[in-house]
This record gives sequence, structure tokens and C-alpha cells, in this order.
Amino acid sequence: MKSILLSWQLWALLSAAFAALTAIFAKVGVENVNSDFATFIRTIVILCTLGAILVGTGQWQPLGSVSGRSYLFLVLSGLATGGSWICYFRALKLGDAARVAPIDKLSVVLVALFGVAFLGERLSLPNWLGVALIGAGAILVAYRG
Repeated sequence: MKSILLSWQLWALLSAAFAALTAIFAKVGVENVNSDFATFIRTIVILCTLGAILVGTGQWQPLGSVSGRSYLFLVLSGLATGGSWICYFRALKLGDAARVAPIDKLSVVLVALFGVAFLGERLSLPNWLGVALIGAGAILVAYRG
């Protein structure tokens, strides 16, 4: 059982499931609320939940234990996350969850491209085919015919 909890595949599937629930819950939640305010409420919930998890599991770290480089990239990641959430909630306010979420998942395609371009990661031909299919699938799901 312990080895499955260390499996990146399990955590990636759980992430996908929670992301799907996020889209459904958020679509209902933004019905009569400004999308930016909805994002603010969501962020408060995330901060409180993560704080409780860190304290409850003894994983809190002294702020001085984090390198300057890590802080820089974590701040940049936080800014990118905030931008993503603001745009995502605005898109959900304006569009159908079943069409917004697939376009949002084009991030998978962008991560592959950015990983190769900026991190030196390598993808095989089947990997690139999968990336292309994900992109095509996202566009087809979001297409209104």
C-alpha cells in the first residue's frame, strides 16, 4: 500500500479527478458571484487547507530553509497560477464547463513544448503523437458545431 502512495501516476490521476471536480463546483459557484471574487474565496480555502496539512503532518519548514532561487521560481509559479485561476474562473463564468476545461487542458500541450524548449526534456515519437492527440482532442471537445 505504501508503494502506491509514492506512485506519481496515482497522484496525477487524483489531480485530474480534483481538477474535474474544480470545474464542476466552480461553474456552479460563479453563477451569481464576480469571477475574481470567487477566485479569492477559493484561494483562501486553499491557503487554510494547506496550512492545516503542513502543521498537522509536521511538514512546515522554516522560511530560511528555502533558497533564493527556489523563492524566485515559486513566486513566478504563484503568479502564473494566479493568472491561470483568474482566467479559468472568468472563462467558466462565460462558458460551459464541458468546453472551458478542455481548452484549459491545452496546458498539457504547452507543458510538453516548454519542457522540451526550456528544460531540455526529450519526448519520443509516440509522446509527440500523444501531445498532438491531446491538442486535437481538446479543440474537438470545445468545438461548438
